[in-house]
Amino acid sequence: MKNITFSQATLEAMQEEMLRDESVFVMGEDIARQGGIFGQFKDLPQMVGADRVMDTPISETAIVGAAVGAALAGMRPVADMHFADFFGVCMDEVFNQMAKIRYMFGGQTKVPVVVRAPDGMAKGAAAQHSQSVESWFVHIPGIQVVAPSNPADAKGLLKSAIRSDNPVIYFENKTLFPLKGDVPEGECLTPIGKAAVCREGRDMTIISYSAQLLKCLEAAKLLADEGISAEVLDLRTLSPLDTDAILTSVVKTSRVMIVHEAVKQGGVGAEVAAIIAEEALDALDAPVARLGAPFTPVPFSPVLEDQYRVLPAQIVAAAKKLF
Repeated sequence: MKNITFSQATLEAMQEEMLRDESVFVMGEDIARQGGIFGQFKDLPQMVGADRVMDTPISETAIVGAAVGAALAGMRPVADMHFADFFGVCMDEVFNQMAKIRYMFGGQTKVPVVVRAPDGMAKGAAAQHSQSVESWFVHIPGIQVVAPSNPADAKGLLKSAIRSDNPVIYFENKTLFPLKGDVPEGECLTPIGKAAVCREGRDMTIISYSAQLLKCLEAAKLLADEGISAEVLDLRTLSPLDTDAILTSVVKTSRVMIVHEAVKQGGVGAEVAAIIAEEALDALDAPVARLGAPFTPVPFSPVLEDQYRVLPAQIVAAAKKLF
């Protein structure tokens, strides 16, 4: 094991996969010259060759469109979105082209594109640079969606995404880049479609992913001090969801809460809650609880931004209501 940051873990994944497979390349705004806006591509041109780390014009349409074309021609492109908020610029390329081509061609081709999408709230980034938009893509057939919460899965999921023959959207919360954690030496693959129990518990299940999972783990410790044993499940993959892991934990604990940073309305939590209601209603001793951001754009004001966040104290208070 080695202790490195989330950002370093993704850099290792890129370097290893690009050295392993010459068809892998990366492109985006300011990634070769500046190493990416969050430093996640720092020194990558020197590691793998400058011709495989490409700076692009400021055009998400061109970036994703070129990535889809390159994938159809036999390459494995990794496209950097700079901010997940900019997906709106290239949605046709994402949901009408990237997601559907393999189906429309009857499986005669593949589209191995990875779109890296930094998301989530950073201090004072305001309404157009702070959003969590993962639920948009969970609704689209043909796309795999992953959202790691720690350095080990950051590396393992990125490597698995690059090797996938399906298009993958890789959400990486901006606040996680400096997070340190243990990452296994050597080959490190996290399977797409498999959740992980991060904390065992018997009284309730807290389901989350990405940066919000860390707040859920904090809340679980606070609940333990009050005699409530909370199991914490990290989804890791949002599409396809690991239904078996979700139901196994819910049946075990009989109470469940889903927590995410994204807006509560129409979020991933709603889909998970629906699965539980359809498949495990008789196992529940209390209604399914959901926590998410209020139905408003992310505010710029630091005071309002703090009110917008789902914090451990809110998770603890909501958990107590289940009892």
